[in-house]
Amino acid sequence: MSTEVKVPSLGESITSGILVSWLVKDGDFVHKGDLLYELETDKITSEAPAEVSGVISLKANIDDEVEIGQIVALIDETAKVPTPVDAPPASSEELPVQQETPVATEEPVKASSSMSMQLSPAVRKLVTENGIDPTIIVGTGKGGRLIKADVEAAIEKDSATERESSSPISSPPKSTTGTHLPPDSRTTRKKLSPIRRKIAQRLVAAQQQSALLTTFNEVDLSRIIALRKKHQEAFIEKHGIKLGFMSFFVKASVHALQAVPEVNAQIDGDELILNHYYDIGVAVGTDRGLVVPVLRDCEQAGFEEIEQQIVAYAQKARDGKIGIDDLQGGVFTISNGGIYGSMLSTPIVNPPQSGILGMHAIQERPIARNGEVLIRPMMYLALTYDHRIIDGKGAVTFLKVLKEQIEDPSRMLLGV
Repeated sequence: MSTEVKVPSLGESITSGILVSWLVKDGDFVHKGDLLYELETDKITSEAPAEVSGVISLKANIDDEVEIGQIVALIDETAKVPTPVDAPPASSEELPVQQETPVATEEPVKASSSMSMQLSPAVRKLVTENGIDPTIIVGTGKGGRLIKADVEAAIEKDSATERESSSPISSPPKSTTGTHLPPDSRTTRKKLSPIRRKIAQRLVAAQQQSALLTTFNEVDLSRIIALRKKHQEAFIEKHGIKLGFMSFFVKASVHALQAVPEVNAQIDGDELILNHYYDIGVAVGTDRGLVVPVLRDCEQAGFEEIEQQIVAYAQKARDGKIGIDDLQGGVFTISNGGIYGSMLSTPIVNPPQSGILGMHAIQERPIARNGEVLIRPMMYLALTYDHRIIDGKGAVTFLKVLKEQIEDPSRMLLGV
């Protein structure tokens, strides 16, 4: 009897995905629980485990777009577990010599057979073909497991190092224009990933269906920087995590949303929905595209809880483990382009939300205070909002309240 391997339902809005890799080969014997493939959708990348044990027959190719419920493989449950072929006994010269103390060696430790058995077929193929020692690569998968992306990153790093060492420093860069490139290498064409397609659709829809406007302000971060410097060590000692800037902006945004409720609202047809909760989305850039995981109940969460949620989401994003539930339900979004060096930008709202806050790079600038010119660490803030719901007065008030909270963080504790 053969069991069908179907693409499972991953959420109401997800109808298909791209089969980015098979973790097994056609004809392999798989055990129940073994991971079979990686599927990339417009929201998440997921791995599917085998529901039964048996010999697998693949029915879809890598890079195929597969529908939810589509059969991508069959597993023959009647197949028996293969038994290893008995190896001939080792001669006395081949027997290992026991030593009381290990002998130091400068050679890298090679992967043992037990380790290679723990690698997925796709990872094992990569390390074999490229002569990579898997024991020297830090795994980012669940439980420290080595995943395909880890090996690819190691291969790219080795290639870059090799190119740098083989290129004379004094040699000028080669021209990449004109006839120096063969015609077939001047461009590369590939399909947009599901995530990139979804991003494109949502951004265009936001521009077409909303009346977007952006208002700016600037904020002095002197007090927050001093506060973090004073209490960082104690914060880490107590909570095991660093106190970052984002938690301050999340808490300040909650106060601003409470002061200007229309920013915490959305249009549904001919109705206006006012939200009375404060689940804040934080935009996170990944290799596959932008995702916006949601920090829950920010009005009740402490600074340490917010920081812990941010770190957990960042790790899940790097591992490609962001789930559907992690991305749903946000009422407002914060995007920190400053980590990439952005000085100023006009972010686009994340529908059906009505507002998004853009943070930017911190730069020391001369500021006039009480008749004196002082150097202060300043940041530009940008609030993009749906003008159908939020008037200019509301947007300006929102940024004013947020600025007051950031420049005097004690207000967050007092609720004023």
